[in-house]
Amino acid sequence: MEEAAIESPCVRDCRVDPVTGYCVSCLRTLSEISYWASYAPAERRRVMALLETRRIAEASRLPGN
Repeated sequence: MEEAAIESPCVRDCRVDPVTGYCVSCLRTLSEISYWASYAPAERRRVMALLETRRIAEASRLPGN
């Protein structure tokens, strides 16, 4: 059975935060961005799950949180 393609989280606004090393738009590392096309679906799902954890962590770093 063929697995469904997993879309890239890229929003075409690439800027890397020097503190976290994450793209400020999609929250992937430069390594994750560069290897995305070669990742198997399982690896893409793993990265996508990490992105949600990173979003929560980044939101807690914002002033007022």
